[in-house]
Amino acid sequence: MTVRCPTCKAPVVWKDNPYRPFCSERCRLTDLGRWLREDYRIPAEEDESETPPDPETLQ
Repeated sequence: MTVRCPTCKAPVVWKDNPYRPFCSERCRLTDLGRWLREDYRIPAEEDESETPPDPETLQ
């Protein structure tokens, strides 16, 4: 089976590939760096229905 490398889009043979789904260690480490820099994010909206607790009621 052949898939595309998520980083460079090169065709990659799946079977016996130690870096799968990537084509190489370089592409694997590039992807890891993107995760560490938090380049991959899911957009979220603030929930305005939740209001912070009143400091006076906490005492």
